[in-house]
Amino acid sequence: MIPVGYLAKRSCKKPEALKLPNVVDVYSVGSCVNDDFADYIDYWKHNGYWLFDSPEIIRAVARENSIDLQGAMLFYYEVYELEFTGEIWRSFSPETSLPTNIAQPSQKKLEGFDVVTFYVGTAPECSPLSCNSLAKKLPTNSHCLFESFSEAETSLNSGKFAGAEPGPYRIFAVYSVDWPTP
Repeated sequence: MIPVGYLAKRSCKKPEALKLPNVVDVYSVGSCVNDDFADYIDYWKHNGYWLFDSPEIIRAVARENSIDLQGAMLFYYEVYELEFTGEIWRSFSPETSLPTNIAQPSQKKLEGFDVVTFYVGTAPECSPLSCNSLAKKLPTNSHCLFESFSEAETSLNSGKFAGAEPGPYRIFAVYSVDWPTP
C-alpha cells in the first residue's frame, strides 16, 4: 500500500436512503455520500494524489478561506499500487507537477477498505459501496467499508463492481486519525 494523504470529511452519518442495518456511518473516500470539508481542488494545495500531505495543510486551507472544520473528521489513506480497469490490473502514478511529501500520522486506526473510481484519473470520485448502494449486495462493516483488502480485491476480480460506475477502480485503506494539536 502506498501512502497518498489526508482528507477531512464533513458528514459521515448514514443517509436515510441507505437502508443497511449494519451500517452506522459512512467513511467512504468519495464525496457522493459523505462530504469533503470543501471543494478543495480549487485551492491547489493538494498533492499529486489529489489529497493533502498533512492535516496542517487542510487547516491552512480552511483558515485562509473561512471554512469551518468544526465537526469534520480527519482521515488518512493508503492505496493499493495497482488499479483495476474491469479487465486488468495496471500501475498508476501521482501527478508529477504537484509536489507530494506525505507526513505519516503518529497514530492511525484502520477502519476498512474502500473501492473508489478514477474515471478522470485525478481526484477520488465515487465509492460504489455507498453511492451506488453496492453494500446492499456485498458485506461491509459498520462504516460501509470492506473489512479486508482481500474482500475488496476479490469483489473487483469477480465482477461485483461491473456496471456500478466507470472505472478504473483503486482500493484504499481508510484510517481515522485524530486532529493533531495546533
